[in-house]
Amino acid sequence: MARRAQDVYTEWRGGTCRVKWWSGEYHDDGRKRFESKGGFTDEESAFQHGQDKIYEIRHGTHVKNADGATLMSDWLDSWLAGLDHAHLTERNYRSIIETHIRPYFKKRNAAVADIDVMAFRAFRKHVNGVLKPNTAKKVMTIFGMILDDAVPRLIKTSPVERTRRRGRYTRKPKERKPDMTAAAVEQLAVNARTLLGDSGYVFIWTMACTGMRPAELYGLTREYCYPNWPGTDLRSSPDDHDRYNDDLARYGKGDGLMPAIRVERQVQYKDGKLAFMPPKYESYRTLVVPPFLAEMLEQLLASHDRTWVFPALEGGSLGVVNFDYRWWRPMADGAEKREAKQARWNRPAIPAVPSFAGRRLYLVRHGAKAWLDEDGHSRFAVESRMGHEVPGVEGTYSSVTVPMEEGIMKTLQERWDGLQERK
Repeated sequence: MARRAQDVYTEWRGGTCRVKWWSGEYHDDGRKRFESKGGFTDEESAFQHGQDKIYEIRHGTHVKNADGATLMSDWLDSWLAGLDHAHLTERNYRSIIETHIRPYFKKRNAAVADIDVMAFRAFRKHVNGVLKPNTAKKVMTIFGMILDDAVPRLIKTSPVERTRRRGRYTRKPKERKPDMTAAAVEQLAVNARTLLGDSGYVFIWTMACTGMRPAELYGLTREYCYPNWPGTDLRSSPDDHDRYNDDLARYGKGDGLMPAIRVERQVQYKDGKLAFMPPKYESYRTLVVPPFLAEMLEQLLASHDRTWVFPALEGGSLGVVNFDYRWWRPMADGAEKREAKQARWNRPAIPAVPSFAGRRLYLVRHGAKAWLDEDGHSRFAVESRMGHEVPGVEGTYSSVTVPMEEGIMKTLQERWDGLQERK
């Protein structure tokens, strides 16, 4: 005998009982839309299941049958379509999904609702078995985000198991960074000149004095570099008149003006082509440079007519090639003398720079911050120069003043002068 209550009723079909409950929605003709589930062997269990579904609908935790059957592959498409991140972040997410997550679940024809704690653990075991620890951690982090976002429409709760620290605290190892000396930077710059000409020499000193990220240096064009900027600013934000007028009054070449570089872009590959992108975290900023570097930049730009401030040997952007492998490694690690059939490819032996041998190019940027810290500059001025956002009241109320910038120029010039005296 069928059992009925408001919005829930059961019915027997063959040897099993089915329960139907109102989904809370209506058909176009005004009739109530019902969902159902069959296969129950007793009427009480079926009826209770329907009552539970009504409770979930009233409390906003119900997953519709159709939504619960959504394939993981389809949900990945929807999730990717909703991304709104910087280009590199989105590219990394897509790469991980298409390489590691989608193939695994597409092969199993899995629905999102099928991924419970055990399925989550099985995928984690698979990932840990085929990938290096750091890569596996990234994959599981993104997979966790995907499942978390499926709640509550596709699944009631996320099956992601959060790692909780228990027991004694173990400090994570920190990369050891030798002190960056002006002499080490000079040797790197000399090595860079051997490989790339004057462009390489000025590139290294610019990174050491400004802390610019590599991709920002690869993408630096004449319009945003001393002595041209700010007069040649492309003014990509036509409504920002105040900033442009302030720049003209504060920076440039001439009495009372400070030489500076404007960080407006970086270069990254997009759709197989090198393209301009906003700087990381949209960290647009102006970087004053000391007199010795301003002179180097002016001479460098006068020596060539390329778009890029630091052109590669063929005149294109340094971002076109794998700079770390092609150029940085011999700059830092040294290289043997090379004699080639074509004289222009000959080069003398390149000495290693011990404090940078085997280490990352990015540590030159880190060293730039350490120099500013050593010289006692304002924390806000230092973090702003590095392209970092200062949180809290300090970030809200502080600003980089002319005396702060003049102080930075002065201490960087003193490092250069001290190096020249020791030669």
